[in-house]
Amino acid sequence: MPIHAVRIIMRILTLPPEVPPKVTRYVALLDGEPGAFGVVIPDCPGACGMGDTIESALDNATEGLRAWAQAVEAHGGTLSAPRSIQAVRAEVEADPDTGPVLYATIPLIRDLGRQVKANLSLDSGVLAAIDATARRLGVTRSAMVEVLAKRGLPAFG
Repeated sequence: MPIHAVRIIMRILTLPPEVPPKVTRYVALLDGEPGAFGVVIPDCPGACGMGDTIESALDNATEGLRAWAQAVEAHGGTLSAPRSIQAVRAEVEADPDTGPVLYATIPLIRDLGRQVKANLSLDSGVLAAIDATARRLGVTRSAMVEVLAKRGLPAFG
């Protein structure tokens, strides 16, 4: 199975109810067809993502949720608590206008605007690849690690 398929499957699965999430996660609805997928987050009106693939739509929804939360809080609003997948599913199934959807969870990964030092130990080959990519993109090692973490964290629930 290709690694991108494994990541997609991992993102669509939800945590068992007895495992408390480490990051706030919102249930999302995914629909579409190859070349045009969309994601909406019912508990966060206006937060969404689109993409040519399921994975890109989920990635864009993660970014959309972050931007939406930042905008709501900047205007003095508060975020609603995420509902369970069962609660969202019951609402979706009760709406006769909603077609078939896949369910996913989207993490709220916040940008707090405060840099913190971290001492990491990485394999030298992995570090060389990070450094080479950072140089090619014209960013620092720290910025590259942050981008990789933001893109990779959603896959781990």
